Amino acid sequence: MYERCKAHNIPFRQTGKLVVAKRDQLPYIEGLHQKSQSLQYSFPPQRNDEDAEKPALETTLLSGQEARAMEPDLSPEIMGALWVPITGIVDSHSVMASLEKDILESDNGQISYATSVVRIDPYQRSKRPANIIDFEPIESGWVIQAVTGDAEEADPILAKMVINASGLSSTLVLNSLLPQDKRIPMFYAKGSYAKYAGPGVEHVKHLIYPCPETGPNAHAFQSLGTHLTLDLDGRIRFGPDIQWIPAPEEIPSDPREGADFWTKHLIPDESILPAMHAAVTSYLPRVTLDGLQPDYCGMRPKLVGPTGGFQDFVFRVDHPSIGGCLGGESSPMVSLLGIESPGLTSSLGIAEKVVDDIIAQRTPEDEAA
Repeated sequence: MYERCKAHNIPFRQTGKLVVAKRDQLPYIEGLHQKSQSLQYSFPPQRNDEDAEKPALETTLLSGQEARAMEPDLSPEIMGALWVPITGIVDSHSVMASLEKDILESDNGQISYATSVVRIDPYQRSKRPANIIDFEPIESGWVIQAVTGDAEEADPILAKMVINASGLSSTLVLNSLLPQDKRIPMFYAKGSYAKYAGPGVEHVKHLIYPCPETGPNAHAFQSLGTHLTLDLDGRIRFGPDIQWIPAPEEIPSDPREGADFWTKHLIPDESILPAMHAAVTSYLPRVTLDGLQPDYCGMRPKLVGPTGGFQDFVFRVDHPSIGGCLGGESSPMVSLLGIESPGLTSSLGIAEKVVDDIIAQRTPEDEAA
C-alpha cells in the first residue's frame, strides 16, 4: 500500500501505532509481539542486504514509562505497549480513485456503476440458455444476471471466472448457489465512530489501540476496541464500538427485495457516547464526554456471532457442474468472505493472493483455455 501511495501520489502518513495494556493485559501484547516476529512474507519483496534479516512485521515491546514518553496523555495505569512503526493512515477515496483509473485505462477494462447482481447460475455449454450468446467456446462458467439503475430487466453476462468480492453481500451471492444445509450464516455488527474536540489528547501523534476485553461478557476479539484514530488533517476520532444487528430470518438474494436491510441502521446515535467515553478513558483519562460527537458508522460482515470467537478472512473457491451444484475443477468462482478490518489496508495483498496464489493454481487445461 505504501508503494502504491508513493507511485500514484495518494496522500498518506506513516503514524505508527501503540497497542496499550494494563498490568493484566501484558501477556496479550507479549503474545502479539511473539506472533509478529514469526510472520513471513507470502511473496517476498525485493529487499537489500541490510533489510534481509528483518521480520515481515517489526514490533517493539515498551514499558508503560516508555509508552508515556511517546504519548504523555496515556493513563498511569498503562503498564506496557506494543509499538508498531509501520502502521499508517491513507486517503481511502484517493486509493479507490487510483484503482478505478487503472481499470478504466486497461485493455477492455469496464466498470458498471449502480449495478446489482441479482442472480448467478452455473453454466455448461451443453445446457446453454437460449438468451445467452456464446461468443467464446467456453465449456463451463457462470451466467450472471445484473440490473443497472431502475432497469426492469436484468442483463445476462457469461463469465469463465467470477471473483465475488461484494462485501456484505458476498455470502448472499454464494448462498444462492448452495443447498439449504450448506449455506453460510451471516452476522451483522454495526460500528460507530465519534469525533472529538477537547482536553486529554493535546500530545497525541500516533494511533492508540486498547487491548481487547476478554471477560465472560465482553466482545473479546469481535472488535479492535474503541481506539483513537487520526485523519490526514490531524482530527481525532474514537471508534468503532460494536453493536450486533439482528438480520431478518430470510434474506432474499435480490438486493431490490431487502438484502440491503442493514443500510437503515447506518444512523449515528448519541446514546452510544457514554459507553464509548468509558472505554476511551480507560487509557486516556482526561477525555471528556462533552467533547464527543457522533460522526459516522458502518457495518462489519461477520461470519461468526457474538459468542463465536475469532474468525479471520475466508477465501473460498467453487466450480460449476452439470447438475447445477458446485463441484468440478474448472471455471472458479472465488468468494471473499468476512473481510472486515483490516480489509482496506490489506486490499492489495488480498488481490495479490487471489490472482497469484488462488487463480494461478488452476489446472493446465484451464490455463490453455
